[in-house]
Amino acid sequence: MYKLLLLCSLLFSQFISAQTWPNRPVKIIVPFSAGGNTDSIARITADELTKVLGQTFIVENKPGANGAIATNFVAQAPADGYTLLLAVLPQMAVLPAMTKTAYDPIKDFSLISIIASNEFALSVANNFPANNLKEFVQFIEARPDQIAYASAGGGTLSHLTTELFNHRANLKMRHVPYKGGAPAIADVMGEQVPMYFANIAEANQPFKSSKIKVLATTGLKRNGLFPQVPTIAESGYAGFQTSTWNGLAAPKATPQEVIDKTYQVLKSLAKNPDFIKRMHNIGVDVVCNSPEEFQQQLKQDLVKWEQAVKLSGATIN
Repeated sequence: MYKLLLLCSLLFSQFISAQTWPNRPVKIIVPFSAGGNTDSIARITADELTKVLGQTFIVENKPGANGAIATNFVAQAPADGYTLLLAVLPQMAVLPAMTKTAYDPIKDFSLISIIASNEFALSVANNFPANNLKEFVQFIEARPDQIAYASAGGGTLSHLTTELFNHRANLKMRHVPYKGGAPAIADVMGEQVPMYFANIAEANQPFKSSKIKVLATTGLKRNGLFPQVPTIAESGYAGFQTSTWNGLAAPKATPQEVIDKTYQVLKSLAKNPDFIKRMHNIGVDVVCNSPEEFQQQLKQDLVKWEQAVKLSGATIN
């Protein structure tokens, strides 16, 4: 009888909390240090949620263990709507394929919405003797295992995207991992390494200032920042697509009213010109899809990036 009363009390308190949520500050946990796109997306989103819901949304950075510390922290947090995760594709769909994680991306989270996405740009040095994807493939095909490609590190999306494309195009290249995207794109600009799948934000300024060439992008449609650059999909590799995303997730069993209320605000932001502009200025596209669409995307990405991890042989011990 006591256990039944305790359960009823817990359910009632969650119901009351959901009806009045948020009545105190909400934390958005970011799995990286301050600075960079993920942190910027979190802070822009927190500003808008604060304005609309009338309660402060605080960004808290919790880096470590390739983002696993923050992700597991939220998975174990109380399911009351006051601790949310700025969920990032690598931690949700790649890391579990590379190592055993304490969290399950499907079972341990209530997904709210993918806020923004960012594609990749096949970037090459200005002295690279190819001006389109066809010429790039022909050049690499004639020199198996001779041409190097940069990545932001082993197991990063730049590494895995290259491996997926090499597999699709039947190419063999040498991997040169860097400690982050900044030094990788810098060495492409300096013509120290021929090629790097940069994210759109990284490639934008170097491309516009003619310090690199961008031969193709990885979306299913042309990117707004590179309208003159064709996609890989339209350049002979139909269906090829990779991108990264940043979304909001809550601990599993968070009241549905909290999920719905947050999603409705994000849904409205997809039509907010100021929000779209702020996101566009940091090189990302606004998505703000539904919890169901987020769930479907995550399931697809778990399959895609597990294949990429197997192709690359990337592991974390």
